[in-house]
Amino acid sequence: MERRLISGHSPFEPTVGYSRAVVVGSTVHVAGTAPIAPGGSPTPEDAYGQAVLCLSIIAGALALAGSSIEDVVRTRLFITDRAHFEDVARAHGEVFGDIRPATTCVVAGLLDPAWKVEIEAESVVG
Repeated sequence: MERRLISGHSPFEPTVGYSRAVVVGSTVHVAGTAPIAPGGSPTPEDAYGQAVLCLSIIAGALALAGSSIEDVVRTRLFITDRAHFEDVARAHGEVFGDIRPATTCVVAGLLDPAWKVEIEAESVVG
């Protein structure tokens, strides 16, 4: 079965040895996506802005993989504090309100203390 790697802009990809997304057959697995803005722009300070950025990065990776937000079947939300849930859920709902993938939310520590959210996604190719 063909395995195709989709690279992103995270400085961690070559160091850690991972891809933004991996396509295997008709499934796209998008790695945990932190709010790392392209081009070194600052990370949004609020949880909503960070979630919007994460979802935008995910949408870009899906497009490169031949998929789209509409094809997402599962997301995983990792937040650093329960207090961020409402803002992250609002951003998620704006994107996935009609698509309604299976979703999990976990409160966890993240690598950068400035990050409030990290999001994973799985989709199928159209």
